[in-house]
Amino acid sequence: MREIRPDPLQRLGATSAAVAGLHEIIAEEEALGEVLKRVVRTAARASPRADLVSISVLAEDIWRTAAQTADAAVALDREQYAVDRGPSLESVRLRGPVRSRIGRGHERWPEFEVAAVRAGVRAYLSVPLVVDIRDSEQLLGALNVYSYSADAFDPFDEGLIGLYATAAGQAIANARRWQRARESVLQLERALESRAEINQAKGALMAIHGCTAEQAFERLVEQSQHNNIRVHTLAKRLLGSLRTEPRSE
Repeated sequence: MREIRPDPLQRLGATSAAVAGLHEIIAEEEALGEVLKRVVRTAARASPRADLVSISVLAEDIWRTAAQTADAAVALDREQYAVDRGPSLESVRLRGPVRSRIGRGHERWPEFEVAAVRAGVRAYLSVPLVVDIRDSEQLLGALNVYSYSADAFDPFDEGLIGLYATAAGQAIANARRWQRARESVLQLERALESRAEINQAKGALMAIHGCTAEQAFERLVEQSQHNNIRVHTLAKRLLGSLRTEPRSE
């Protein structure tokens, strides 16, 4: 007996709601790891028959699952990584969707099929997840959707999940840009803080030794080289020692 599939409008509405959930990534300015978690959570809402969702990524020739809605999805992904074949990997290599029922791909990837049957999964859909950064496409990996229903996915679902993956790729790209910008700001803040502490240490040495700013800096550099520590670290220690020295009565 075939299961009743949700009507197209219901499925379209679910995907639209999931895409709307991705907009919060920009508003919240989440870190990349949190973005990927949000992507799989909202992807689970993009298709009414999605029971497990994961993101497979390939970095330096090593596959890994970057985010998932449940550990069962990770187990299915790892079966594919171990033998270097399966629908997730095929989607990345073909740069296109891979959709089928369990039982139809036994000759292509038997290990995955056995693991899917063991997990109760009866259908799967993987679509490539592409991130556009600096006007060049970078393939991040695959968005994998697993279902306990054999009739979970048809060409319409494939198109909807593909559209969702496109929106998710843009959200991930925005998160990466934000993360890089944040790191640059933090580096600049640290550099300014270091510079300020070095100037304060120079001022302290000028007052103690009655020397010029250039001579004070030379003292810092000389001590830095002698003790094999950074000038900023030496300046910070000097300022700390001055703050903790007891005042003379």
